[in-house]
Amino acid sequence: MDEQQQGASGAPRPPVMAQAFTQLPEWMYNQGALSPVVAPRLIRLNAPLAAELGLDAHWLAGPQGLAMLAGNSMPAGVEPVATAYAGHQFGYYNPALGDGRALLLGDVRDRSGHVREIQLKGAGRTVFSRRGDGRAALGPVLREYLLSESMAALGIPTTRALAAVSTGETVQRETMLPGAILTRVASSHLRVGTFQYVAARRDPAALRQLLDFAIARHDPQARQSETPALTFLENVVAAQASLVARWMLVGFIHGVMNTDNMAISGETIDYGPCAFMDEYDPATVFSFIDEQGRYAYTNQPTIALWNLTRLAEALLPLLSDSEDARPVLARQALAGFNTRFHAVYFDGMRAKLGLTTPQEGDEALFAALLETMHQTRADMTGTFRALSQPAVLAGEDVSALPAAFAPWLERWQQRLRHDGALSPAARAQAMQAVNPCYIARNHLVEAMIRSAVEEGDFTPFETLLAVLSNPYAQQPGRERYALPPGADERVRYTFCGT
Repeated sequence: MDEQQQGASGAPRPPVMAQAFTQLPEWMYNQGALSPVVAPRLIRLNAPLAAELGLDAHWLAGPQGLAMLAGNSMPAGVEPVATAYAGHQFGYYNPALGDGRALLLGDVRDRSGHVREIQLKGAGRTVFSRRGDGRAALGPVLREYLLSESMAALGIPTTRALAAVSTGETVQRETMLPGAILTRVASSHLRVGTFQYVAARRDPAALRQLLDFAIARHDPQARQSETPALTFLENVVAAQASLVARWMLVGFIHGVMNTDNMAISGETIDYGPCAFMDEYDPATVFSFIDEQGRYAYTNQPTIALWNLTRLAEALLPLLSDSEDARPVLARQALAGFNTRFHAVYFDGMRAKLGLTTPQEGDEALFAALLETMHQTRADMTGTFRALSQPAVLAGEDVSALPAAFAPWLERWQQRLRHDGALSPAARAQAMQAVNPCYIARNHLVEAMIRSAVEEGDFTPFETLLAVLSNPYAQQPGRERYALPPGADERVRYTFCGT
C-alpha cells in the first residue's frame, strides 16, 4: 500500500488527488456540483487497477469510497470539475459540448510514476448537460467497463474502468432503465475537441497554456524541441495512427469517432455504440445513428486523419511565427499519418500470419486474404485463430476453413517457406500471442446486459469479464465464448446510451 494511502496506524485512507485541470483558464471548466443518488451499490471494483494507481481497494469498497464512486460526497481535497470542449459530430461542428454527465475528480500518480485522471461518468447534470439528465443507464456502463477492460487485455491503448456502481434510481431513455455510474481512468481526458474549443476563442495565450498543459502530461520531450507545437502535433498524429491500425487488426469498430471522442493521448475513449466485427465486411457499421456509414470499419483511418486535420487547424497559430509556413508545417505533420498507420498495420498483419520478415508482395497477400474472408463471410477473429493452429500451418488439416480458402492457403504456404526456419509449433505459438481467441462479441455483451438489466443477475458480466481478461489463451470449458453468433443471435445495432 502506498504511504500516501496509509497512516502510521495502518488504517486505510482516502485517495489524495490533485486537480491539475484548474491550472487552465476558468472558462475551460466548471466546478461540479454533486448530485447524490438514493441507494448506491457497488457492482464491480477493479482491485488490480486500484493497486496499480496506488489506491486502497478496501477504502474504495467501504462506505466512504462508495459515496465517492457514486458522486454522493467527496473526500477532503477532492474538488470535481466538468470540463469544456467542442467537437465535430458526424462532420458537423458544435462549438459548445463539454462534460454533460461526467465529473473529473482529479489526478493520482500511479506505481510507475505516471499521472492518471479519475472521472465519474453518469454522475448527474452539469452546466454542459444542455437538455440531458446527466445520468447513465446500467447497460452502457457495463458495456464500457467490459469493452475498455477487454481492450486493455488485448494490449491496445485505452481508458480503464475502475468501478461500476448502481444508483438505485431509474433513467428515462426509450423506457425506464436502472441507473449506474462508471469510474473511468485515463492518462488525460483531453480531446481533439478540447483544442477546438480553445482555438475558437482566438486567444493565443490560452491556446499556448493548453498546449503546455498537454505537453507536460503526454509529451514532455516536446518541450526540448525548437518547435514544440509541431512536435506535439506529429506525436499525436503518430499515436492516433497507431491506435486505429491496432483497432483494425482486431476488427474493432468505435462507432462515433467525433472529434470530441478522440483523445490526444492516443487512448481509446468513449465506448458508446462500439463493437467487434464478427463476419468480415469492411463496410460494417454498428451505430444505429450512423445511417451514412461515416464511421464504418473501413473508414476509420480516413476519419482519424480528418479529425487530426481539425487538431492541426486548431494549433496553426502555434506552429510557426510565419503565417505562410503554418499550413505547410501542418500538412507535413499530417502526412505522417499514413506512413505510421501502414507501418503498424502491415507489421501487425505479418505477425498475425506468422511472417517474421517483410517481403515484396505481402500487401497483396493480405488483401487477397481479406477479400476471401469477405466473399465467404468468414468470421474475422475465428479465421485468424484457425490459421494459427499448428496443423493448418503445416498444411496437414485445413478443414476449419472454407474450401474457397484453398488458393490463398497455397499462396500463404509458399510465402511461409521463404520466411525462416521456424517450426509450425513455434510459429503457431507466436501467432496465437497476437490473434485473440476471445473478443467481446456483441451477442455476448448484449446477453450480459439483458441479464443484468432485466434480471439483476451480474454473473454473465463477471464470467465474460474473466474470459476477456485473458484473450489469447484457450480456456477449457469456455469454448462457446470463442464462437461467432448464430443466425438468431446476431446483434445488428448498438446504442450510445445518452
